[in-house]
Formats: sequence, C-alpha cells, structure tokens
Amino acid sequence: MPVVPVVAAALRARSRGRHLAAGDLVAARSEAAAGRERASIALGWALAVLLMAALLGFVAANDGAVAHTFLKWEFIQSTWRPVAEGFWINIQVSVGAEVLVLVLGLVVAIMRLVGGPAGRPLRWLSTAYVDIFRAIPSIIVLYLVGFGLALAEVPVIKDLTPLWLAIVALTLTYSAYVAEVYRAGIESLHPSQWAAARSLGLSYGMTLRTVIVPQAVRRIVPPLLNDFVGLQKDTALIGVMGVADAFTRAQLESSDVFNLTPVIVVAVLFVIITIPQARFVDRMIAREQRKSGRA
Repeated sequence: MPVVPVVAAALRARSRGRHLAAGDLVAARSEAAAGRERASIALGWALAVLLMAALLGFVAANDGAVAHTFLKWEFIQSTWRPVAEGFWINIQVSVGAEVLVLVLGLVVAIMRLVGGPAGRPLRWLSTAYVDIFRAIPSIIVLYLVGFGLALAEVPVIKDLTPLWLAIVALTLTYSAYVAEVYRAGIESLHPSQWAAARSLGLSYGMTLRTVIVPQAVRRIVPPLLNDFVGLQKDTALIGVMGVADAFTRAQLESSDVFNLTPVIVVAVLFVIITIPQARFVDRMIAREQRKSGRA
C-alpha cells in the first residue's frame, strides 16, 4: 500500500517538471500539490505498516511465547462456553445498573439545581453524594456493599442476592458521574427555555419533564455512553463480591490450564459489546448535525 502513492507522487513530480519547462506555472503548482498529497498518503500507510510489523514482531517474539500465552486456540475452544456464561452475568449487572443509574442520576442532578434557600439542604446533600462516590474507587464500594451491608444485616438489603448487591454498588458509584452529566446538559440550555415554559403556565416539574430534560438528554448521549462503557468494564470487578462473572471464571480456567487465553476471551467479549455502542452514538451525532445543518 505505501508503494502505490509513492509511485504516484514520483509521476506527479515528473509532470510538474514538464509543466515548468513549458512555463505553465499554474499546472506545475497543481501537480506539486497533488504530489505532496500522495507523499503524505504514502507516509501514513508506511507508518501503519511499521506499527503492524512491530505488533507482529511482538507476538512472535521469544519463539512465539506471547502468542502461546495469550492466544492458544485449543484453550479458546475449551473455555469460551463457561466464560460466555459468566459474561451473561456481567451483562445483567450492567443493564440493571444502567437503568437505575439513569433514574437516580437524574434525581441527584435535579437536587443540585433546586434554587432558593429552601433547596439549599438538597443541594448540600447531592453535592456531598457526588463528591464522595466519585472519590471512592468502584472496587471499594463493591466490597463494602457486598460484605458490609450483609454483616450489618440491613433490612431488605440483607436478603438481596450478590447479583443485586453488585447492581446496587455500581448504581451508587455511577449515579454520581451521570448526575454531573445530566447537570451539564441541563445547564447548557439557554435560560430562555425556562422562562418561556414558565410564562406558559407550566410548573417547575412540568418544565423539567416536558421542556428541559428532553432537550438536555439529546445533548448528553455521547458522555452518557462513555460512563456506561466504564460501568460495563467495572462489572469485571464484581468477583470481589463472590459473583461468578466472566473474569472470575476466566481466572479459574486460566489457573487450570496455566495460560491466559481465557482472559483474552473476556477482553474480546467486552470489545464486542462496546464498539457497536460507540458506532451507534457516532451515527446519532451525525444525524443531529445533519438536522441542525452543521454537516
């Protein structure tokens, strides 16, 4: 691939020389610009080829020890089924937590935006919640919820399964992040949206529900997806609560075969569910840009 644009650039250079000899400066400059473009394309392809060669060299290093450790086909065949069964648990936890996060995050965001002296206690509580749960690592929250609440025998909570406790823990953590995303989207709207809705006689709640939140949600889809991707990846931590998720099963399989190929299977599964979401959001952004005339 790098050779083709290199040849094209060389041909453009010869054509430029002929135009210069004929005194046609406009055509010579056009050929020079086209030649520079072909040269830059060749440079891009050459860099890509070098990177791929370096990757292949890394995989083949030490008589293929890297490939043998991470990419052994017979271990993929023997371990993908139990790992995939565990991955279904990861999906259940992520979907359940995402639904709860959307609700709790919006509630926290609205609490932070309540104005006036009457809303000051709510603002303090929501701010403290966001600051605390954004500061504590997810694995610590999972550990405290999974074992601490069971030891404390909190009513209702003590009867939950480890799966639901994992959902609760991730909801507590990621609601703090999503609340800030909601708040940024709401505050990005022009104040005239509030004023127009209130002038029509809508209450504060109706203004939020019918005017402000629908507009804000359309603006926050990309950052919201980023948080959900992070949530999906953090489901790999729920093994600390005793949940037999994909990563936990991959660790068990790896210890049996003394190979890390099962862990690579988990990584591939996470990639498979994450990349389509990113492409879907790109399409949504492009569609909104076409509607607004920016593309």
